[in-house]
Amino acid sequence: MNVKKHLSVVATLLVVMGVLLSACTPAAAPTTAPVAAKPTSAPVAAQPTTAPAQPSAEAVTIRYGLWDSAQQPAYESCAKAFTAKNPNINVKIEQSGWDDYWTSIQTGFVSGNAPDVFTDHLAKYPEFANKGQLVDIQPLIDQDKVDTSIYLKGLADLWVKDGKRYGLPKDWDTIAVFYNADMFKKAGVDPAVMKDWTWNPKDGGTFEQTIAKLTLDKNGKNGLDPAFDKNNVVQYGFLHEGGGSGVGQTQWSSYAVSNGWKVNDGPWATKYYYDNPKLAETMDWYAGLIKKGYAEKQEDQSSLGAATLFQSGKGAMVTEGSWNINNFVQNSKFPVGFGLLPVGPAGRKSMFNGLADSIWVGTQHPKEAWEWMKFAASAECENIVGDTGVVFPAIQSGVDKSLANHKAAGLDVTAFTQEATDPNGTFLFPIADHASEVDNIMKPTMDSIMLGKSDAATALKAANDQVNALFK
Repeated sequence: MNVKKHLSVVATLLVVMGVLLSACTPAAAPTTAPVAAKPTSAPVAAQPTTAPAQPSAEAVTIRYGLWDSAQQPAYESCAKAFTAKNPNINVKIEQSGWDDYWTSIQTGFVSGNAPDVFTDHLAKYPEFANKGQLVDIQPLIDQDKVDTSIYLKGLADLWVKDGKRYGLPKDWDTIAVFYNADMFKKAGVDPAVMKDWTWNPKDGGTFEQTIAKLTLDKNGKNGLDPAFDKNNVVQYGFLHEGGGSGVGQTQWSSYAVSNGWKVNDGPWATKYYYDNPKLAETMDWYAGLIKKGYAEKQEDQSSLGAATLFQSGKGAMVTEGSWNINNFVQNSKFPVGFGLLPVGPAGRKSMFNGLADSIWVGTQHPKEAWEWMKFAASAECENIVGDTGVVFPAIQSGVDKSLANHKAAGLDVTAFTQEATDPNGTFLFPIADHASEVDNIMKPTMDSIMLGKSDAATALKAANDQVNALFK
């Protein structure tokens, strides 16, 4: 790997992402913010309107929630460093898997027993903010003079709505192709093909040709062979991750957007475009890989998951997020490589997302919660996280440390940074109201398409009507 060129690419990340996200961030907030909706949770402590005084000298334990077990060791190190500076504040980390995590957070809001600070998501915070369940930290930032310019440009703005701020950035991510290097070598596929391979919804382009070549039946015939037996496949060329929801972050969104589709018109938009024919033809192609025998059946994906199938050697490729780099490398018994997404009719496109921490409005320790939140989003903590290589932190120094970690491990992860630094290479994770309701409509719709039970164009038109009705 050309280290100088690689670091040069990463050094441009701040500038290029600023150009990218400046067009996606919310417009300037009104001088008078609307009155927040009444919280639906049990009675909680009043939300502070100014920065709290110094934390109490009495010993206090802050509960911190996160869903990614891979990040827990990094934040335990951050918590240790934080308590060394704040001996009266201990941080108790509470981790659970994605689904259980959000159920626990929402149940905690209602029962008055949520974590003081928790890892938040762009798909979740609008609903929490509308219900008055999050602390507006803008007054705290103003009084403590917290410098939000330390984050990669645009990331902090994703957490602002109606002049109120609900999070401080932790990290960012893009999507790329994870591949089994042994399978590529055995099939005679040069990974260099991923630098400029193409995709289209008609015949799948050179991307589908590569998938077919990497697909093998029980007789050793690949998908390009006329004698290929699609009903007896022992190695899939591609492992899909199901229909997902209305976002399709690691599933179909990259292909759909590279085909000229968009989910909506940007942050806080109130109109969706699931009825666009560009999405329907993308889904026909995506689900069609199953029919051709190039990808696992939807039932297998639902029961085992693409990650398990990949790590057990059942398939050659899967599209995944940068947050899973270490997970796949550490849990696979073969070398894992990372390649660029294919170039579609509208270019190469990856979803871009960023996480942040939020403070629950019901915390009984607002002063200490704010101190921990500031530290968790500081360069000191993000550098600790970067040293583990578990994610790409929201501060450039943390990104550099993460890259150094992967380089030391012999991993080339430039696919993720190359996509992030391409000014036309990413699109934003949708930020909008009614996100959970949209998912409730779109998930069964996408599952039905993947199972072959519904015509994509018809199902997506009906679902789109339901989604847009939410905003009327």
